[in-house]
Amino acid sequence: MVSIPKLPLRIAVVQFSPKIGQIRGNIARATELCKTIEPHSVDLVCLPEMIFTGYTFPDATSISSVLEEPSSGPTSTFCAELAERLRCYVVAGYPERLHPEEVPSGADEDQPVGANSAVMYGPNGDLINNYRKTNLYETDATWAKAGTGFATIKLPPPLRTVCLGICMDLNAQPPYDWTIEEGPYELASHCLDHKADVLILLNAWLQSEKGSQEDDTDWSTLNFWATRLRPLWAESDNSSDKPILIPPDVRRTVVIACNRSGEENGVKFAGSSAYFDMKVGSGRPRLLDVMGKDEEGVRIWTSPQ
Repeated sequence: MVSIPKLPLRIAVVQFSPKIGQIRGNIARATELCKTIEPHSVDLVCLPEMIFTGYTFPDATSISSVLEEPSSGPTSTFCAELAERLRCYVVAGYPERLHPEEVPSGADEDQPVGANSAVMYGPNGDLINNYRKTNLYETDATWAKAGTGFATIKLPPPLRTVCLGICMDLNAQPPYDWTIEEGPYELASHCLDHKADVLILLNAWLQSEKGSQEDDTDWSTLNFWATRLRPLWAESDNSSDKPILIPPDVRRTVVIACNRSGEENGVKFAGSSAYFDMKVGSGRPRLLDVMGKDEEGVRIWTSPQ
């Protein structure tokens, strides 16, 4: 039997600073950045959480005008067209408008009007997945309905099994109590349960208040991301110092954290989009590349499979 060589995995990350509410301008900026990507040169393009609308909307009223339909809004149109041009998968975050039946009749202004979502399109411009953020940040909670669980998407090689989360999904869920020793590590555990080959995080993660503001990279944020994924690389169970039993079919996990940069309504974002290689039992996460805090551009990462 002739063995078929595994294809390298090629993922492009788009990081920039969108202007809140300026959807056309933000799409134009992303389009310009993505012109550097040649057709058939990547398998997946990632854009951050709510990248074309901006993120810091204070309430349901302020965000209502930019809510999008999941298959026909500006984000879906952009992703479908880019995916078809590049012949790859494209995923991006956007604020989804709830279906009318999801909004109670006579609902007051405190009721959710949308969902913090991510849409993925395939090489033929077809909709692959629409995911709703499960663990809402306080900013989301003013307008968004939470999703019902993390996404797992089965794709052809070299992507294979892809898990998808949005920003706060990485953090501990309510009541937000966790320890390094005992967790819980909800998203990492989901990846292990589903034998994820790739974990994609689409973020609008805020800049850390720790560390030097002069550093080009937000190292404190990177350390936190890696810590919250501890089960994907830990060598032992800290609570017992016993080695973790590693199933023979567990693959390593490529982790892509795609974050936005810039400042919005006085809020500074961390940028620092990163490419990790994590393997259960290795004892440490491998950070293979990272973008700057304020960097705007496209970074293409290739992982041997």
